[in-house]
Amino acid sequence: MAEIRPFRGLRFDPEKAGRIEDLVCPPYDIISEEQRLSYLQKNENNIIRLELPKGEDPYMQAGKTLEEFLNKGILRQDSAESIYVYEEAFTVGGTTRSFKGCIVRVKIEEFSKGIILPHEETLSKAKEDRFNLMKATDCNFSQVYSLYNDPEHDITKMLEKCSSEAPLSELTDGEGVTHKLWAITNENEIRSICNAFADKKLYIADGHHRYETALNFRNYCRENGTAKESKGYIMMMLVDMEHPGLLVLPTHRIVRDLSDFDESTIIEKCGEYFDIEKLSGKNTIEEKLSDEYDKGNKSFAFYCGRNEYYLLKLRDMTAVKKLLPDKSDSYCGLDVSVLHTLVLERIFGIDAENMAKQINLTYVKKTEEALDSVDSGKAQCAFILNPTRVEEIRDVAAAGEKMPQKSTYFYPKLITGLVMNKF
Repeated sequence: MAEIRPFRGLRFDPEKAGRIEDLVCPPYDIISEEQRLSYLQKNENNIIRLELPKGEDPYMQAGKTLEEFLNKGILRQDSAESIYVYEEAFTVGGTTRSFKGCIVRVKIEEFSKGIILPHEETLSKAKEDRFNLMKATDCNFSQVYSLYNDPEHDITKMLEKCSSEAPLSELTDGEGVTHKLWAITNENEIRSICNAFADKKLYIADGHHRYETALNFRNYCRENGTAKESKGYIMMMLVDMEHPGLLVLPTHRIVRDLSDFDESTIIEKCGEYFDIEKLSGKNTIEEKLSDEYDKGNKSFAFYCGRNEYYLLKLRDMTAVKKLLPDKSDSYCGLDVSVLHTLVLERIFGIDAENMAKQINLTYVKKTEEALDSVDSGKAQCAFILNPTRVEEIRDVAAAGEKMPQKSTYFYPKLITGLVMNKF
């Protein structure tokens, strides 16, 4: 099963580079140009120069910047092979949560082997970008985020024991999330943790593009005779999928620019599959959906403005399966599968290609943003969803399937720049 190894992490030297708070950044794919520039204004050594390079030849520039950082001691490689313990602590809805996992090198395996399992589709453009960056730098600057199943939570207990001292790095980011990093260097402790993963499968939570890029990069190096052993591994953050601090948030859908949109017709057609309740007060949507989630119902809110919404509750749990007989029960039972198959495709006429290209569909994280887009006239309607359950992610991946686009949003995102993997 999963083969993990310690590694000599590449980390910023605060004496040469500056405060760690000013050196890290969020994942590259959620950073605007304005944000990128603001990070560089705080500190020109920010990891953004490596993770999201710009210029006439951005990848070559990233390679030169990495060489410069190494020569000046801005980045230093740790002297000891280590497993890194990483913790995120955060507050959502007035509740404080935290989780710990380990950052390691993981042996790259084809998905067909069933050892490392994806759950989402990927886009070619993003993979090409990450491939060019990896080729120019021989480095992972950010981790793939993966989950594992450990019913007795033995690995988490080991990580807790090994991270009881003061951390190597600690910071609180602009969203109020606290990040801490420890290094495990004791050979016996490292061996115990590595052995504990020997019977584990890994389920990719976030970073599908980076993983597929690493797989392509490994194959490229083999074909070109540059396949060092280290290039057969990728840096990952591994977290117990039943960790109480783990949080998955929903991604909502807003519909726009349809020429034949008619609210009453849509509601009439939805009656074929759903029990429908019309409710007032858009501020009650999240509470109502939470109740439905706790009951195990497949429900979502359909909002067209006027401070009122429709609660759509699936009447026949086999409805999607009847239309998609080749898909697993796990896939057919997803809230997003229900919405996409029964409503967006059959009633709205928005097919999978339209969704992928976001011609009439936009994905947003915040409920307020989705509702405001309708109230302002930018969108015709919004669907507010419940989050996908972690066990649903596991079951769909185990069935060898991939979820519809934007099915999961793990919060918070992993910070980039605490530790890096140089091949």
